[in-house]
Amino acid sequence: MRLIGLTGGIATGKSTVAQMLRDRGATVIDADELAREAVRPGTPALAEIVARFGDRVVDTAGELDRAAMADIVFTDAAARHDLERITHPRVIELMQQGIADAFARDAPIVVVDVPLLFETGRDDMFEGVLLVHAAPAVQVRRLLVRDGLSEVAAQQRLDAQLPIDQKRNRATWVIENGDNLADTERQVAAWWDEVVGNSG
Repeated sequence: MRLIGLTGGIATGKSTVAQMLRDRGATVIDADELAREAVRPGTPALAEIVARFGDRVVDTAGELDRAAMADIVFTDAAARHDLERITHPRVIELMQQGIADAFARDAPIVVVDVPLLFETGRDDMFEGVLLVHAAPAVQVRRLLVRDGLSEVAAQQRLDAQLPIDQKRNRATWVIENGDNLADTERQVAAWWDEVVGNSG
C-alpha cells in the first residue's frame, strides 16, 4: 500500500485536489473531518476546549462554533497553541485508526489530507508529500471571496501557517493550483500516472 501525505495552505485548493484523487480511486483520510469528529458534543476534547475558552465557543446546539474559535485563535498564538494541544493528539489517534483500517482493506493508495502537515512534523509518516500550491496573493483573494474575510483577517490565517513557498521546498511533489481547473486536473492525472500507475 502506498501512503501519501497531502497538504497545502489555506485556500490553495487542497480539497479540490483531494476529490480528484478520490475520483481516481484513492482512499482519502481528511484530517479536517477528523478534527470535527474529535470535538463532537460529549467528547473529552470539547469539554477541554470549553474549560479553556468558555461557553462563547459553543453554539446553541452544543456544537463547537468554529467561526468563534477561529476569531480567537487567529489573533492569539497562545490560544491557538492551547487549541492544538487539546485537539491534535485526538486527531492523530483517529488518523492512525483510519490508516490501519485502510491497511486491513488492502487499499492500494491512501492519501492523508493534513493542512498543518509540516507544521506538526508529521511528514515523516509518509512515503512522500504532495503539496497543492497557490501564490499567497491568490490565497488571500480566495479567502476574501470564499469566506467573506477582510484582508487583515485573511492575512492572519496565512500568517498562522508555514509560508506556502517553504512548504514547497519540503514537498516531494507539487500541484500548481491557479485559476485554471483543467490545468490542475492535468497535473493530478500526470502525478497519478507517474506515482500510482506504476505501483502495480
